[in-house]
Amino acid sequence: MDLANTAPTTRTFDFVVEERRGAPDGIEKRMLVVNGEFPGPTIETNTGDRIVVNVTNKLSNATAIHWHGLFQRNTNFYDGTAAITQCGIPPGESMVYNFTFDGWVGSTWWHAHAGTQYTDGITGALIVHGKNESVPAYDGDLAIQMADLYHGFSSDLLNLYFTPGGLEGTPGNEPVPDGGTINGIGQYGSSNGTFFNATLAPNKTYRLRLINTGSFVAMRFSVDGHTLTVVEADGTAVQPVVVSAVSVAVAQRYSVLLTTNGSAGAYWMRAALDQDAFTYDNPGVQTEIRGVLRYGVDDNVLPDVVLLDNPPSLPDGSPGDLDTDDLVPVGGGPAPDATFSVYFTISMQYAGGPNYLSQFLSFINSTSWEPLQGTSSLFAHLGNKTSDGSATYSDSQLITTVDEQHVVEFIIDNLDDGDHPFHLHGHKFWIVGSGAGRYQHQALDNKAPMLRDTLVIPAYTYTILRFVADNPGFWAFHCHIQWHMAAGLLFQVNVLPSESAKFDIPQYMLDQCARAKNH
Repeated sequence: MDLANTAPTTRTFDFVVEERRGAPDGIEKRMLVVNGEFPGPTIETNTGDRIVVNVTNKLSNATAIHWHGLFQRNTNFYDGTAAITQCGIPPGESMVYNFTFDGWVGSTWWHAHAGTQYTDGITGALIVHGKNESVPAYDGDLAIQMADLYHGFSSDLLNLYFTPGGLEGTPGNEPVPDGGTINGIGQYGSSNGTFFNATLAPNKTYRLRLINTGSFVAMRFSVDGHTLTVVEADGTAVQPVVVSAVSVAVAQRYSVLLTTNGSAGAYWMRAALDQDAFTYDNPGVQTEIRGVLRYGVDDNVLPDVVLLDNPPSLPDGSPGDLDTDDLVPVGGGPAPDATFSVYFTISMQYAGGPNYLSQFLSFINSTSWEPLQGTSSLFAHLGNKTSDGSATYSDSQLITTVDEQHVVEFIIDNLDDGDHPFHLHGHKFWIVGSGAGRYQHQALDNKAPMLRDTLVIPAYTYTILRFVADNPGFWAFHCHIQWHMAAGLLFQVNVLPSESAKFDIPQYMLDQCARAKNH
């Protein structure tokens, strides 16, 4: 069905969140899933539609579902960010998310935004079609959800991450994954011989929507014998870039066009975990996940297994991996001049004090975020009475208030030795500068900067972002590595508090706060 040309409508979904046993890569494990599926249901919709999702929580802890990248204009309370825009859905209770897209078009995903729950499986694709999307024509559409995978349960892994002295004796060592999945299917050693597979028509062009729904590492996607043409990143149409592979950081999305004009047959699709982020050896880790794309042959044909560990090379002169510096928005131009500037640093360190050996935490400036209990930033309306627009609340909430419409500039120095994929809720930002070392007023590149919602801030570098703060509410800006966010790597922007004070927040969401506390 050509969704882009259908009339606007209301699409209703029922999500039941519960704990199940599953074995995505052949090793049985505890999982948290929606409707008994991993990944959960794909929401496919039109930019003019309204989405209504009734979420029932059958977990033993409170939960919340975040709709990644969406603007949620005037519905900040449906952003689904526990302790910031809601208190969470208490165990045994339900909540209805009800929102529109405000012109947002492209490829994204939904996931739990409470603790580290999405690591255990609460994720799914969210595809938004639009008549006027500025991408080349294509014949078919396929969502490819890639994720790293842990055999352990995330709360147990988080406790290991916080081990005094650190995992394997080094503070800040993140748990190394055991493998990964493509659309919910992985291969761990000889435990699973099945692959996500799709049969396509020959001599057609398909849009593969690559989504990294993982918790820690980037995934490098490629298809043997084929080049890929990048046409979208995080809901922004880009001038086409032909590549051999795309590295997708945690929470990022890319659309690539693949043309089925090779020899009829089956081809390995590969999603390789970025091992540069591994800080210790995890014996048995499956570092490359495989799937199958085929055309012009029967549905049961598999590629040559000899090629599994010996991928064929593309012809001489073929393009290399995507360089994000080559991304230019369709119709892009300079970002507006900044009218409001915020400087902050990213660091990882012991918190100090008598228990300094207990937890190695993440900091933005001198604040390590901890979720509020029994309320949320939006419900408490924190930080909106300070003269300088910033407030630290109970030493764990760093909030900058923007009380009139501004072009906000984030000047960020990453003082840490790791790369951090940062995501801004409710907005897209222009990337107007980046480079090695600290920011010391280096020249910016504002000719046609990329506009997106998730970017990697590499180790020991600076990044300058700008966005138009005209969307009322409390919006998180945080590292999407689940271990880092749990350790406090989150900052909040309180945009137009005089407008968000007028929100008509459903009373039952406020009533859920007392029952969600300590769950």
